[in-house]
Amino acid sequence: MEHHHEHHDHDHHHHHEVTGKNLFITIILNVFITVAQIIGGIISGSLALLSDALHNFSDVMALLIAWWANKVSSRSSSAEKTFGYKRAEIVAALFNASVLTGTGIYLIVEGISKFIHPEVIDSDIVIYLAILGIIFNFGSVLLIQKDAHDNLNMKAAYMHMISDVMTSVAVLMGGLGMKYFGAFWIDPLITIVIALYLIQTSFSLIKETTSILMQFSPKHLHVKEIEAMVLEFVEIKNLHHVHLWRLNDKEIHLEAHLDFKNDVPLSEATRIVETIEEELEEHFGITHVTLQAEFDKDDHKDLVYNQGCHHV
Repeated sequence: MEHHHEHHDHDHHHHHEVTGKNLFITIILNVFITVAQIIGGIISGSLALLSDALHNFSDVMALLIAWWANKVSSRSSSAEKTFGYKRAEIVAALFNASVLTGTGIYLIVEGISKFIHPEVIDSDIVIYLAILGIIFNFGSVLLIQKDAHDNLNMKAAYMHMISDVMTSVAVLMGGLGMKYFGAFWIDPLITIVIALYLIQTSFSLIKETTSILMQFSPKHLHVKEIEAMVLEFVEIKNLHHVHLWRLNDKEIHLEAHLDFKNDVPLSEATRIVETIEEELEEHFGITHVTLQAEFDKDDHKDLVYNQGCHHV
């Protein structure tokens, strides 16, 4: 199974190369927009600018996590840390998403109070900063467009940037509405829409990262299907005590006990186990398999042990 690990280490280096100079420039651009919009939002009294700044800040965080996790998660394992730092990205993403959800709720509360008591807003600042946001975010989109094809982190960042362009367009429309029609209620409305969008994306990230940390089985894999495939091997009588989980967003682990029908030599058992491992990777994308070969062992034969499953 060693070659799988080498393959993944190589992947990490590949991801790291991809997330180099362009990602750094994108981070700088986004930090600049965020700071400009926070200052502009405070001076103009526009909540929509502040919420757009928060949206941009969420991207800065996502980009920094992508960059930092690529550095950290490729650190080698040790006797004390047998998995290395492969979950660093998941923990950071969970923290980031939780903070954003809280801030999104705060913006909605503020937005509602501004709806009830609208305030006059300096619409020129809103318009200029929204245009700046559109230009910089569009620049970021172009910068990382190529890298988004073959890297999951960059793909997520790319989607963020596109949504940033959209929110800046919404803020620009709001600014124009306030300038030419004096419709200051547009500002809290846009604020609430952006905040709801932030909460929705953050919440789905919280769900996914929590399921990885809780070691839930990947959604797209079904233990019953894995069992059916393993039992196609004529030498195997039963598969039980299955654990299936994700280490991070790339690596899937499976461990299980295999009941052999006959008392085969260890060399033959090893060969069969190896073939099963290869099939599991090919059909289900399971990257790390640990199978315990057994014959005539008196233990629980439940597919998933002690989870209230029926006997198989």
